[in-house]
Amino acid sequence: MCVFCGSNAGRSPAFAGAARDLGEALAAAGLGLVYGGGNVGLMGVVADATLAAGGEVIGVIPEALMAKELGHRGCTELRVVASMHERKALMADLADGFVALPGGLGTFEELCEVLTWSQLGFHAKPVVLLDVDGFWAPFAALLDTAVDAGFLRPPNRDLARRVANPQEALRALAAPPPLPTHKWIDRDQT
Repeated sequence: MCVFCGSNAGRSPAFAGAARDLGEALAAAGLGLVYGGGNVGLMGVVADATLAAGGEVIGVIPEALMAKELGHRGCTELRVVASMHERKALMADLADGFVALPGGLGTFEELCEVLTWSQLGFHAKPVVLLDVDGFWAPFAALLDTAVDAGFLRPPNRDLARRVANPQEALRALAAPPPLPTHKWIDRDQT
């Protein structure tokens, strides 16, 4: 499973606790971790917890970030790629589903990209928001606002499943994602 998360630990100890619990849960379920390859912040916590519990960890990190994010040398496999685009594509190819822990702009960008790919039918993999201390509530509210404003169809909004703990995340990852809907707009109608 691919986990998107911060290269910082955040202010609340609950964030690192959830990352640790998720890593342990993935390993206990026999699921490998694919992630951004760093050994700092929540990235390092989830990787270390997965490894300590006997799980497989594949890190994917761009050359330019090896020094900044301190590539995790303890991974089962650490793949160094040329660009962020290559990183995201490889992580998506290697994963059977996606979990977003708290994070910043990089986490948001990765999450939105896989949701968009799902909406467009480029993949049919589950996407789960692990909502630690209500972190993802504003994002969920934004998606609801987009539905209300007519920019997002309800089935596509449902592609992002919000859960409260790692056990719920594993259940959501095991369930098939909702089917996205496509409505291509004829430019003559706009």
